[in-house]
Amino acid sequence: MTDYIIRASAANNQIRAFAATTRDLVEYAREVHNNSPIATAALGRLLTAGAMMGIMMKGDKDLLTLQIKGTGPIGGITVTANSRGTVKGYANNPEVMLPPSPEGKLDVGGAFGAGMLTVIKDLGLKEPYVGQTNLVSGEIAEDLTYYYATSEQVPSSVALGVLMNKNNTVRRAGGFIIQLMPFADEEVISKLEKKISMLEPISSLLDKDMTPEMILEQLLGDFDMEILDKLPTSYECNCSKERVEKAVISIGRKDIQEMIDDNEPIEVNCHFCNEHYKFEVDELKVLLSKATH
Repeated sequence: MTDYIIRASAANNQIRAFAATTRDLVEYAREVHNNSPIATAALGRLLTAGAMMGIMMKGDKDLLTLQIKGTGPIGGITVTANSRGTVKGYANNPEVMLPPSPEGKLDVGGAFGAGMLTVIKDLGLKEPYVGQTNLVSGEIAEDLTYYYATSEQVPSSVALGVLMNKNNTVRRAGGFIIQLMPFADEEVISKLEKKISMLEPISSLLDKDMTPEMILEQLLGDFDMEILDKLPTSYECNCSKERVEKAVISIGRKDIQEMIDDNEPIEVNCHFCNEHYKFEVDELKVLLSKATH
């Protein structure tokens, strides 16, 4: 199992924790979308967060969507995840290039600019849960920490990192989400805050080849940490010609008829995996017969 997520609890269930290593899925996303280094870092962080947040959901069919829209040159990023650890996503402008930040790092915050983070949880109820917060820094981990505090009232610490090789492939990717339960006592809270404040940046830990287990051990080893689960995580798109057909049917008879009148095959591209689906004119006629409006 190359990419995986660890689920753990500590301090008598007062702390819950998730940590992930996601190098392969972030590299796969980079290849599929031909992302620039900055788009790889931005999408990689959000994919890592999505994978961990996805497995927090209980139901088999539960779906999580994370969306960041900003005024910066990347435009935005969309990631969807399920409760089984599979995730997919794309950047609106995968070719974005920017000079390094003042610290000499990839300027993910600059790529987003001012904007909004939206979290949509479709838990099979009538209406999905939607939470929105303004971007604090655009660096994603801080934005999610802020989202948890304001929208879900769960004190959390989120760390996400993507490291690139000189040839722009992904060297390391991963992160953690640590959360305090409502009944956590003051002593645990202050001890944990101190631990987190002393921790090296996540990218440094990943660069030392530290596994999710080692990272959580360093943070929560003094809190009687117990590892509950080790789950595989991967980049997976569930698109198919059948699903794309449904999407074409849903645009309505008028538009399908116009495509038929053009007498040219059409091609539909999946945002998430760049798969191309071609529909010949005869196929469009069949879809027209299935359209209801």
